[in-house]
Amino acid sequence: MNRTTLLARLLCTLLVAGAISPALAGPPGRGTDQAPAREQGPPPPQWEQLTPAQREMVIAVLRDRWNDNPQERTRMLKHAERWKAMTPEQRRSAKHGMDRWAGMKPDERQRMRALYEHARQLSPEERAALRDKLKTMTPEQRRTWMREQRELRQRRAPGDVPGRAAPDAPAPDRRP
Repeated sequence: MNRTTLLARLLCTLLVAGAISPALAGPPGRGTDQAPAREQGPPPPQWEQLTPAQREMVIAVLRDRWNDNPQERTRMLKHAERWKAMTPEQRRSAKHGMDRWAGMKPDERQRMRALYEHARQLSPEERAALRDKLKTMTPEQRRTWMREQRELRQRRAPGDVPGRAAPDAPAPDRRP
């Protein structure tokens, strides 16, 4: 799998993770920095085999989140529709990405959020050009390029955007 595909899957996973991670987190009060312990034994039954009480218990988590966050309902529906449309392989990939996200340190998560936000601000043409550029690079070239990009971002002021003047900077003198 190439790096571009991996980045695209990670970005998709971040979107999916936002929709379903609270439902997977379990009851309030449990530490979110620890992965749940895997239970030994047979796998849980299919939905149809659950008792009404078991179904209600599973649904209660989502119902509470739905009722407590009316501003998030549209987003939650979109995420559910997208999840339902995924193939089993895409769901496995999304689950893998959610697990990676859960294992990240806070500073790593912050870097990924910044990377995602930067990618969202690119035009479709710029994204395609970046994707094509990354596809042609070897893994070592990509690591070097990413390191250089990180260093460039760190040297820039926090509000700077490449190719744009600072908001309080005077307009350039355009006299001949």
